[in-house]
Amino acid sequence: MSLKDVPFGTPEEFNVVIEISQGSRNKFEYDENTDTIKLDRVLYGPQRFPFNYGFIPHTRAQDGDHTDAAVLSTDPLPPGIVVACRAIGFIEMIDSGEVDNKIVSVPVVDPRFSDIKSLDDLPEHFLKEVRNFLETYKVLQGKTVEIKGFAGADRAIKELKDTKE
Repeated sequence: MSLKDVPFGTPEEFNVVIEISQGSRNKFEYDENTDTIKLDRVLYGPQRFPFNYGFIPHTRAQDGDHTDAAVLSTDPLPPGIVVACRAIGFIEMIDSGEVDNKIVSVPVVDPRFSDIKSLDDLPEHFLKEVRNFLETYKVLQGKTVEIKGFAGADRAIKELKDTKE
């Protein structure tokens, strides 16, 4: 199956195509022209992704790319796989002057996260780590990322509805 053929799902249970594994310094990105996931760059600093990262098919965010998703899971998920997820939160952010929001989600089949319904269910320190990572992972590239705030699953679901193609 082509990645272009991966269905959206629903705002309550949507698919995410994983581009970057939790713990990686490799920044992979989906290339719509070749329908492949390519190495875009290696992070310039020592930071590693504190979550899996991917995109939600059949969406288009304000930056022109697919809607981004941070996926929390028990183990790192390899690039190229499809994961059925549900939203638990939303990160409103500006990346180099451009809106670049993120849906925070968990796999529907991961028992470790079955009781996680919102960002409030996560350790407070983990959210501090996420904020710190996002604010600093592009510093050595000379780029600025601003976290405007975190919001709940209801805001994430609204974003999914607004960006669905």
